[in-house]
Amino acid sequence: MDWTVILFAVVTMSSLGLLFGSLLAIAAGKFAVEVDPRVEQILDILPGSNCGACGYPGCEAAAEVIAEGKAAVDACIAGGSEVAEEIGKVLGVEVDTEKEPVKPVLLCGASIKNTNKRFEYSGLKDCQVEQLTTKGSLQCSYGCLNYNSCVDECPFNALFSCDEETPYFKYEKCTSCGICITTCPRDIIQYIPEKAKIVVLCSSKDKGKVVRKACKVGCIACGACVKVCETGAIQMVDNLAVIDYDKCDACQKCVDKCPTKCIVPIELQGNSSQG
Repeated sequence: MDWTVILFAVVTMSSLGLLFGSLLAIAAGKFAVEVDPRVEQILDILPGSNCGACGYPGCEAAAEVIAEGKAAVDACIAGGSEVAEEIGKVLGVEVDTEKEPVKPVLLCGASIKNTNKRFEYSGLKDCQVEQLTTKGSLQCSYGCLNYNSCVDECPFNALFSCDEETPYFKYEKCTSCGICITTCPRDIIQYIPEKAKIVVLCSSKDKGKVVRKACKVGCIACGACVKVCETGAIQMVDNLAVIDYDKCDACQKCVDKCPTKCIVPIELQGNSSQG
């Protein structure tokens, strides 16, 4: 055995290893990407739900763009004003805390038993699919399709549904992230002020005669609620009762007067048994 050859090979390999290791270390130092320490701070503040409501794939991505100034400090809708304020402190930015808090509501109170259909739909039980392929099987082109796509997409389990009923919110779990709003193909989930006590559970802009044929609990634009409201908080807009929550004092006279019972206290949203 020629030990000289073996020794030469060992020395050569060790030298090459040392050389390549040094080159890698130099390259790593030269091409290293500096990490903004604020990203980690912001990430610690964010709720970590990775819900995507901010428009970014997760909290880490959101933290990066917020630190870079490419997204607002209040980009995290799920975190609300408290998270925005904490992020503002990290970035040295003042945060507008005067924004009126909002909550989502599904503006349709019609269960399956209260609506009429144009035909029986036999495709995939998904709201987007039915709307895209058939424009909806309901006679009402505004009504909830009742396939609970919004329930399935809610990352906070804030939406619930009962058999053949429209989904309803559990506001103690809701972060107002807006995912349910973007999920609904009929745009009938909308934000209303958090202070709201009364809601019109209808989105139809059809005339009363058309609504009556399609749904038992829709707004028929009769104007009874407008006449009884002493604060002028309700107006008819495009055949639909619309509440001005800055004027509404939650007296519930409109609730009592509504002939189809589509105006209800907010806690009854999703409870079509009153219809």
